[in-house]
Amino acid sequence: MIKQFNLRVYGLIIHDGAVLVSNEKRFGMEMIKFPGGGLEKGEGIADCVLREFKEELGIEIMLGKLFYVNDFLQVSAFNEEDQLISFYYLVHPIKKIGLDKELWLDNIHAEENQEFYWVAISEIDASDFTFPVDQKVVNALRENKT
Repeated sequence: MIKQFNLRVYGLIIHDGAVLVSNEKRFGMEMIKFPGGGLEKGEGIADCVLREFKEELGIEIMLGKLFYVNDFLQVSAFNEEDQLISFYYLVHPIKKIGLDKELWLDNIHAEENQEFYWVAISEIDASDFTFPVDQKVVNALRENKT
């Protein structure tokens, strides 16, 4: 039985036809997902994605448009009493660190148990992502050719 909402906010950085993806290990589980995380009490969704990028990648971003919100019931993989509502924004780094994507990654400061890498949108596969909402976003990215 659902007892509470769990609001999640993610950012999509797209550069040269590729999107930034996170490989994380948390709660004893390895997961492939987009950068972002949970909304804290007293925080707006825009502030949440800004904070998450600062915490996870050590970078400041500008919010672009809201890209996707799940419109279906999604129960949390970690707590069957939580209903997830996930927001995905297109985001842009404020400070570019060179034009080379790999050089750019070398200069971000990921949290422990987390790494980031680029995946070409033309080659991205929804089944590579751990969570159902991320899989929907992958399909939306491929359809929109953002």
